[in-house]
Amino acid sequence: MIRVLVAEDQSAVRAGLVLILRSAADIEVVGEAADGEQAVELTRRLGPDLVLMDVQMPRLDGVSATRRIVAERLADVLVLTTFDLDEYVFGALRAGAAGFLLKNTEARELLEAVRTVARGEGIVAPAVTRRLIAEFAAAPAREAEADPAVLEGLTRREREVLGCVGEGLSNAEIAARLDMAEGTVKTHVSRLLAKLELRSRVQAAVLARELGV
Repeated sequence: MIRVLVAEDQSAVRAGLVLILRSAADIEVVGEAADGEQAVELTRRLGPDLVLMDVQMPRLDGVSATRRIVAERLADVLVLTTFDLDEYVFGALRAGAAGFLLKNTEARELLEAVRTVARGEGIVAPAVTRRLIAEFAAAPAREAEADPAVLEGLTRREREVLGCVGEGLSNAEIAARLDMAEGTVKTHVSRLLAKLELRSRVQAAVLARELGV
């Protein structure tokens, strides 16, 4: 059973998300939060496996709440966004969010995203990842926050895989491009995430774009 906390300040939206999640036999909604502070507090108290986190919330925004939850290793965080504020999205990913969803995501996709993150894969959908990366590329140039030296511990193959992740490719697409077995790609992704001390594949995609891999 996947235990989920829903953090969303708009009551109607929150109710809709809860209704969708509760329609799945393998998902249990253990709590609801109307602001970021409450989200952190309830996560500490209820111990969910995953927090579905809205970016824009009162008292404490979703990025800051995500940073606290991840720093304390309380739960994985799946961020909800409208893509109106790119910096908030990237801030959440840098804070360690396991992935993100658009608010207009279909019910089936929402449930599958929750299951995907709960499995520890940290990827929602390659198409959404590519859209995020496109937004990042179109944003005004800014100084990268990451140190290129972090890549020194990666093998040549791991760097190639990281570059593909940075393009938003799925494991199957990476396997086809690099002429590898899909299982081997998954192993490389897991190893590079561990070496780079990243919690999610989408976080790795952001790093790859920042460093021009």
